[in-house]
Amino acid sequence: MESMTKSTDIIPNVPTSIISGFLGVGKTTAIRNLLRQKPNNERWAVLVNEFGEVGVDASLLETSTSNDKEIFLREVPGGCMCCTNGLPMQMALNQLLSRARPHRLLIEPTGLGHLEEVIGTLSSGFNQKTIRLKTVVTLVDARMLNQDRYLKNDTFIQQIKCADIIIGNKHDLYEIDDQERLLTFASQKCDSETEVIFSEQGMFDLELLDRASRYVAQCQPQHDHHNPIEPRLNELTIPDSGYVVASNAGNGFVSSGFRFDSRFLFDLTQLRLILQGIDVERFKGIFRTNDGGKILNLASGVLTELSVSYCEESRCEVIGRDLPDDLTDQLLKAVAVSELL
Repeated sequence: MESMTKSTDIIPNVPTSIISGFLGVGKTTAIRNLLRQKPNNERWAVLVNEFGEVGVDASLLETSTSNDKEIFLREVPGGCMCCTNGLPMQMALNQLLSRARPHRLLIEPTGLGHLEEVIGTLSSGFNQKTIRLKTVVTLVDARMLNQDRYLKNDTFIQQIKCADIIIGNKHDLYEIDDQERLLTFASQKCDSETEVIFSEQGMFDLELLDRASRYVAQCQPQHDHHNPIEPRLNELTIPDSGYVVASNAGNGFVSSGFRFDSRFLFDLTQLRLILQGIDVERFKGIFRTNDGGKILNLASGVLTELSVSYCEESRCEVIGRDLPDDLTDQLLKAVAVSELL
């Protein structure tokens, strides 16, 4: 195992793994579990890419890594990280590597991103000198493989085809035919070398990440979305109203992201009622509530909650084909206490 380097050292060819998967499949949970396997004498870095304008996943990871000073996080919100010739991603990646000098890098692309082109960007140009792309992992919830919105979705199919390892996540929730359905689907879409394993709650062995990716030479950046480089919502000062909202759209989905400053305290029961009544692809957020800090995660119609010890501001992201027009009003009505209302 590699020993800790001096603070002035730069570690070249950082072993880098991609943890991919469609919306709500459990990528962030899987990364949290991987971080628990980090050797004490190593520094790790995590680059998180989100479809929406508000970075929520990085905040969720921070809640579980706040006591580990050798884990460094950076996020690239606002769409696929390979957009605009990969410039936003490249800037974030360079800053993260310079600050962390990591022994391992984990990358979580947005569930709506172009995985093939992300791989191409990471394995070409200057990145060939700084990182060494290893295992590309794609998490899949096999229960969704009977739905056309997955089976006919080009992004989802690309995630399957580009995987070195496919992990059938949430295996404890499968019905009798779900596992075989994933094995059959993978055999139709992937090379025979692609391994399929099954996992509960995103748990798998760290050693799986140390294999070389066989797609490095095949995938090359192909497009330029011409997205403007501008300050992201996470970087903006919250206005006097106490909250800020931003939207994004692409690949047939829309998102709304919200940030609420520390003067807002939410009623947890009201938040639960809101999430029980909306039909969206994904909702994830971290809130200051009257029952303490809470992480709320709605995926595939299932709401999960997690308590956190500290939450500086409330933030959430909602993604779907269509979103409720009154979503902002609903969230504001769920505020229990605010110095502004």
